[in-house]
Amino acid sequence: MTTVTQTRLAELKHKMEIREVRIGIIGMGYVGLPLALLFSGERFRVTGFDIAPDKVNTLNSGSSYIVRILPAAIQAAQQAGFCATSDYSQIAEMDAVIICVPTPLNEHHEPDLSFVTGTVESIAPHTHEGQLIVLESTTYPGTTEEIVAPMLEAGNPNGLKVARTLDEPGIHVAFSPEREDPGNDTVARPDIPKVVGACGPAAVELATALYGAIFRQVVLVSSPSAAEMTKLLENIYRCVNIALVNELKQLCMKMGIDIHEVIDAARTKPFGFQAFYPGPGLGGHCIPIDPFYLSWKARQFDFRTRFIELAGEINTAMPYFVIEQIAASLNEYRKSLKGSKVLVLGLAYKRDIDDLRESPSLTIIELLREKGAIVAYNDPYFPTVGRGRHYDLNMTNTPLDNLGQYDAVIIVTDHSDYDYHAIVEQSQLVVDTRNATKGIDSTKIVRC
Repeated sequence: MTTVTQTRLAELKHKMEIREVRIGIIGMGYVGLPLALLFSGERFRVTGFDIAPDKVNTLNSGSSYIVRILPAAIQAAQQAGFCATSDYSQIAEMDAVIICVPTPLNEHHEPDLSFVTGTVESIAPHTHEGQLIVLESTTYPGTTEEIVAPMLEAGNPNGLKVARTLDEPGIHVAFSPEREDPGNDTVARPDIPKVVGACGPAAVELATALYGAIFRQVVLVSSPSAAEMTKLLENIYRCVNIALVNELKQLCMKMGIDIHEVIDAARTKPFGFQAFYPGPGLGGHCIPIDPFYLSWKARQFDFRTRFIELAGEINTAMPYFVIEQIAASLNEYRKSLKGSKVLVLGLAYKRDIDDLRESPSLTIIELLREKGAIVAYNDPYFPTVGRGRHYDLNMTNTPLDNLGQYDAVIIVTDHSDYDYHAIVEQSQLVVDTRNATKGIDSTKIVRC
């Protein structure tokens, strides 16, 4: 016998299939905005929510604040009904709500879920029966079921509960980890499988129907916790392997071996090896942060994630290793780091993007300043850099002219726009942390 709840569920799934559902995406950043455009491209009517008025105004004017997203993409989405707002009361008009807000670490390197809890607290009064709420923000296992679901129930004025059976009316809750990789154009976003874990079979059906409309494959797991752990495993896998090559790089330098030559040779093996590359430290919102989320959660089970913590220690120490190499390199020129003029090339955490989150460049600049160096930077994506959660630089982009005035030029981010041959030719000393000068033979280059 079909219940009223099951009938409503079937109706909502049908609305998803014919693109009549209203979708609200909270957080118009590097995850939420691309997702909004992806849904808009499939003719869904999307409302973007953000607490930053400048973002809302920029989007509604048809402009973009992310370099890789062109204004034309925003304007095309507007033709499909896309708009942005800071008014959370409009959540009541949405059939599905996707939360894409930051989950950083606090000053004690512990999970900071304030953006998630603040968002849930804001939307809970406006949720309604049959609505699908999906968390995409990376977090530790248990967040969706232990924090998000209870907060939605407690904050709903109509006493709605999270539906956990097909017959139970209420709010439908799921977790689906984001899999954004800024600057990666090798895989079309619809081809990236979408992992989903939900609180109950109805939420499973709705989330599958929603994401199945834009992704070619939806991968179901047994629970939100399993989906949350999936995301952590993906990024911890990268963190651990990057730590391995960072450690091996330091050993190879002592042994007079080129680690990049070794990696290139090893990657010719057609099985059992995946290439990871060393660098000046980890950046981005995921890899430097996610391991600490799991380590923190593991302590609640009296379990120490020693392997993960060691990888975190190695990667966190890399900017300090770079500073040591800069100082040693200057010493070969009979110069002290204190008082030396240093130009840092690249602020973004990876090449060809405008994303500063957790970038090792920021730490390296601060460490150089602490050591008494006179520091400038160049990055084509950042005219200025001010103050963030973990840095306070207040600097302006320096043009790439008269490189000879600097005692050292440090390549921290290997943007494609840079002419590395010219940089080496014009500089006194180049410290290359990214192997950007591969193939250039010069005594001016120190690779670390």
